[in-house]
Amino acid sequence: MRLEKRPQVSHAALLLAPVAAVLFTLAVSGLLVLWAGAPVGRTYVLLAQGAFGSVFALTETLTRAVPLILTGLAAAVAFRAHLYNIGAEGQLYAGALAAVAVGGLHGGTGMEWSPYVLFPLMMLAAALAGALWLLGPALMKARLGVDEVVTTLLLNFVMLLLVSALLDGPMKDPTAMGWPQSVALQGDLELAKLVPQTRLHTGLLWALALALLVWGLMARTVAGFRIRAVGANARAAAFAGVPVTRTVVLVALLSGGLAGLAGAIEVAGRTSYVTLDMSPGYGYSGIVIAMLAGLNPLGVVAAAIFVAGVLVGADSMSRAVGVPTYLADVIVATSLLAVLVAALFTQYRVRR
Repeated sequence: MRLEKRPQVSHAALLLAPVAAVLFTLAVSGLLVLWAGAPVGRTYVLLAQGAFGSVFALTETLTRAVPLILTGLAAAVAFRAHLYNIGAEGQLYAGALAAVAVGGLHGGTGMEWSPYVLFPLMMLAAALAGALWLLGPALMKARLGVDEVVTTLLLNFVMLLLVSALLDGPMKDPTAMGWPQSVALQGDLELAKLVPQTRLHTGLLWALALALLVWGLMARTVAGFRIRAVGANARAAAFAGVPVTRTVVLVALLSGGLAGLAGAIEVAGRTSYVTLDMSPGYGYSGIVIAMLAGLNPLGVVAAAIFVAGVLVGADSMSRAVGVPTYLADVIVATSLLAVLVAALFTQYRVRR
């Protein structure tokens, strides 16, 4: 038995592959539900109701989806150029720290800043912080051939240690009674609520707009063509005149900037300050989302809402039927593996 590349990949197969992967994931997860002694149908109904069954559930799912969309876009852009950015978690925290530094710590300077000036500066600082945190590994890959998977992954731990030091040092909130958290943003720098009396904020509109802009960049511009060319074959792209190093730097700035904006929007829209547990792994989940979406920026939105719905719905489902909330992690991980296998069989077929 061997794998043989298909001479032509049908569009129907590309569209049906994610659907088949999700159905396979639900079937596999259903076996675990049965093992836990719960009814499969009722468990999945409760999972869906917990994620989308009410205004509160829907807004909680969309709130959770906002940082996932941005980290998913960061991973999708980088992976498209074969820059395997595993450091979106650290870049998210870098953006969050920069946002608080601009929007929270500036008060000690004695200068009064208009929020109309300060808010864009805060977002720009967050994007630059995330971009610069990825720029070093990208340049080391382009110039020295250093594996960016290792460097970006290790920089996550460096950033978490830096956050811990800052929250116990110069950025610590003196009114937090010893709790390790940063000073809070000014109230007029926080994002407005989309739905009253819920946590859903206008960061969702930012995320959707950025997904549309990234899709336009990748599909309709020369820069997007160069990114796809470098990802397809860097040597051939260089032979054709594509500036590979410059393109890798552009990808690093864009990918890191999106992850940094995820941190700033999470602070401005939900938490108002930085803590060590602000992100429950949004940067790592973004990798799963990018792969589920097939690296398509618009598909990232749907994949992020799916993952957010599973994570949010698992809480209410667990209380109702007694199935551990870890089922959500199993569903997300299995769906990633299933999508990868489905993508493989859209490109190849088994021949004897």
